[in-house]
Amino acid sequence: MASDDDGAGHVERLLETANLADALESDRFRQFLDHVPFAVAVAVLGRPERIVYANAEFERLTGLAVAAVDGASWDVLPAGARALDGDRRLAEAIEAGDDFLGTFVLPPAAGQRAAPADPAAPAADSDAPADAADADPAAPPVDAWSNVIENDDGTPLFRLVALSEVRRDAAAVEALARTASEKDVQLRELQHRVKNNLQMITALIRLEARNLPDGATGARFDRLAGRIEALAILYRALDGAAGGTVDLGVYLTQIATAVIGAHAVEGIRLDLKVDTWPVSVNVAMPTGLVVNELLTNTLKHAFAGRDGGTITLRGLVDEAGCRVTVADDGVGLPEGAVWPAPGKLSALIVQSLRQNAKATVDFASEPGKGVKATIFFARENAA
Repeated sequence: MASDDDGAGHVERLLETANLADALESDRFRQFLDHVPFAVAVAVLGRPERIVYANAEFERLTGLAVAAVDGASWDVLPAGARALDGDRRLAEAIEAGDDFLGTFVLPPAAGQRAAPADPAAPAADSDAPADAADADPAAPPVDAWSNVIENDDGTPLFRLVALSEVRRDAAAVEALARTASEKDVQLRELQHRVKNNLQMITALIRLEARNLPDGATGARFDRLAGRIEALAILYRALDGAAGGTVDLGVYLTQIATAVIGAHAVEGIRLDLKVDTWPVSVNVAMPTGLVVNELLTNTLKHAFAGRDGGTITLRGLVDEAGCRVTVADDGVGLPEGAVWPAPGKLSALIVQSLRQNAKATVDFASEPGKGVKATIFFARENAA
């Protein structure tokens, strides 16, 4: 068995690795994650695991100040944070498993911590089950996910934990506590949504934080910010959406607005025309990310040395399916260049679109006449 000194040294070595540890040292990157619309915390794997990052939503849900969890183990989580249908502590569940952990009820936290205990009063048993009086009936339960992040050779380095409020009324929560089978049915769709998005965010962190060359940090994190914003827009669209679908036309319009707002320069015009069409989240997510990539590339590179130009975005639906087009009248790609470049994150996102929506993606460029990308997926593959 490793000694405590060995464990501390292991944690210290992990903190010194490049990749995610370097990314978490960036104030800009932390600001990006602070705007992800669910609670996120990251720990360095070790004995014990040590939390190295928590966002503002994590602070709000748990009631623990970010400064209080920095460097702490998962045991810093309130002892009363326990499974909705049992006495399993959230801290134990995090370290014992990965993927979907279950639904948990937090003690008086949810933005309001309980008043400090009377120092003269007997100490509470931290391992004792939380009774009904300890829970805040106004606070919704949370679904918890945990993903282990590995380096390129498969060595586990970090644990990423996400907490998301379960938006159900009191009667539904009571029914979930009574009937496990009903809980499984009601959670399946939400679990699928958040799991897919959490895995995508994990991939974004790993691939974007890897091999950051000197001098390129700002540009790379600008691009990462746009990708995370595209996912944040998707989560906002899902809030209250019926049947787990997203209006693709509205979603693409919101992405275009966000990208233009972040990167637009004078003289560039957006020609936008989209149809309203509900699609599944597994289709909307990669489609939005691909469109985000294309628009960002166009605004940064297509009109270099020119006074301006036009970007065209179409999302048109017919009896066969949907055709999304992003085009410009700019300078085109340099001789020999291709998009997406093999091995880059753009290629991973395009592959995700092809797999999830069985989409075809065509890209054409002509020097001096701009580029045109076309995405097509059939109606039956959009549900």
